[in-house]
Amino acid sequence: MSAGITLTTAPTEEDIEAIRTGLRAHNLPHLGTIDRLPVACFYHDPQGKKLGGVSGMVWGKWLQIDFLWVDPSLQHQGIGRQLLTQIEHHAKACGCHSVLLDTFSFQARPFYEKQGYRCVMTLEDFPQNADKHYLVKSLAGELS
Repeated sequence: MSAGITLTTAPTEEDIEAIRTGLRAHNLPHLGTIDRLPVACFYHDPQGKKLGGVSGMVWGKWLQIDFLWVDPSLQHQGIGRQLLTQIEHHAKACGCHSVLLDTFSFQARPFYEKQGYRCVMTLEDFPQNADKHYLVKSLAGELS
């Protein structure tokens, strides 16, 4: 194969891993070996069926929340708030000072704001016909 640029709309896992590995090697002198620790918290019924959960990553001194979901039959009962509080407590115990998450305009921005999060950035019309909001919350002085 000769040198040059190729584009694919079907990258393999190996293709993606090559990019990830190269970027991590570049980042290492700047970020060191900051641990990325996955974390999740669940709500389940008496039979053990998961009806809600929150997942994310403790990364350095931050908790990054990736997903929060509560079954529609249980929404507006405080379960989302409880899940969020539990994962925040864990993050603070791990030494985190802040939380980062994102949500679409048709999802839960008002819910997060009621929990003390503030919007720091909005991407309009992303990916289309919706806005994507990035919210943060300081854990300093919280969750005593």
